[in-house]
Amino acid sequence: MALTGRTALLAALGALPVGIWAPGWTGILAVNAPLAIACACDFALAAPVRRLRLTRSGDTSVRLGDTADVTLTITNPSRRLLRADIRDAWPPSSWQPGTEIAASRHETTVPAGERRRITTRLRPTRRGDRHADRVTIRSYGPLRLFSRQGTHTIPWSVRVLPAFTSRKHLPSKLARLRELDGRTSVLTRGEGTEFDSLREYVPGDDTRSIDWRATARHTTVAVRTWRPERDRHVLLVLDTGRTSAGRVGDAPRLDASMDAALLLAALASRAGDRVDLLAYDRRVRGLVQGRTAGETLPAMVSALASLEPELVETDARGLTATALRTTPRSSLIVLLTTLDTAPVEEGLLPVLPQLTRRHTVVVASVADPHIARMAASRGTTEAVYEAAAAAQAQSERSRTAEQLRRHGVTIVDATPEELAPALADAYLALKAAGRL
Repeated sequence: MALTGRTALLAALGALPVGIWAPGWTGILAVNAPLAIACACDFALAAPVRRLRLTRSGDTSVRLGDTADVTLTITNPSRRLLRADIRDAWPPSSWQPGTEIAASRHETTVPAGERRRITTRLRPTRRGDRHADRVTIRSYGPLRLFSRQGTHTIPWSVRVLPAFTSRKHLPSKLARLRELDGRTSVLTRGEGTEFDSLREYVPGDDTRSIDWRATARHTTVAVRTWRPERDRHVLLVLDTGRTSAGRVGDAPRLDASMDAALLLAALASRAGDRVDLLAYDRRVRGLVQGRTAGETLPAMVSALASLEPELVETDARGLTATALRTTPRSSLIVLLTTLDTAPVEEGLLPVLPQLTRRHTVVVASVADPHIARMAASRGTTEAVYEAAAAAQAQSERSRTAEQLRRHGVTIVDATPEELAPALADAYLALKAAGRL
């Protein structure tokens, strides 16, 4: 039972003296009979809170940046009209800052024996699982002088998936893939390493593609067409160690790496390749393996939803050993990690030959665009020092990348917005060159 704001205001104005009670006291000090009767009637007419039956329904997953609707159904089994203020509590990251109060609070009326639905709209700001907290209900009488209040725990969770903003690049990359596959009308032959078919020679075709035996059997010149090899294995390795926690702009580096991994997974699956995912720092944080083409992307999105950077140094030897166990035959290994000098020279370089001996390796890293802006700054003494520091950082990064290239590694170093399409282009270039 609670004193409402209306009763408290009347008491403060002196219009209605109220009774005062304290623990251990034997009675009530100042009693106003009309007010006491009104409050008692108001309290008696307020619908009980504990007897209400509540259930949930609605969305169970949502992409980061989108909205999810969770419906709360309130059934009033009592004989009294329910007039209630309801707070549907969720973690703070379930809404944009400053919108929690408006989004989580509802006012409703439920007649006796009936039910009503209210909808809480979530707009999460972080990946992962969001679990519903308590539902607090304050039931008022017709005069709103007193209220009953109680809480109910109605379990529900919404999984917040990665935003996958790079999916806008997928149509253009698929168009390029179709060109490589020889399925579009182009003057040059479809590139690749697997023989596809024979067709009539047209001006502009590579003369090295002429099939002289087939030409001898026909009245026209025949050329071979080729297509990229299919059913290759691609392993995406996400480094979830401390370097992935560094923020570039408004998000950790790990988020940009996830976005690039999802675009490449979607593209490689459409190309007929098998794609697996490994997330690792000092132990396996996530593994998606052995899925069909249609299952790969949904499984990866779900696995990445709750993945967070770990503030530990990545165990490069353990990562390499796990990757080799996951890829027993020749594969494309895409390692999304840092190009910082210390982690690469002390961790990755000593074990890199184990990977490059059997596999084609691509290292993709998130570059900070702020470094480039610093390198271009001039005008003040402070700006010149910043430019010198940025130039040194860029030089060290370039030297590290060159060390990796000497081992036959393909390097993709781009800003968060450019990393996903750049990595997809690197994959297509390997396809066209017959290295995959």
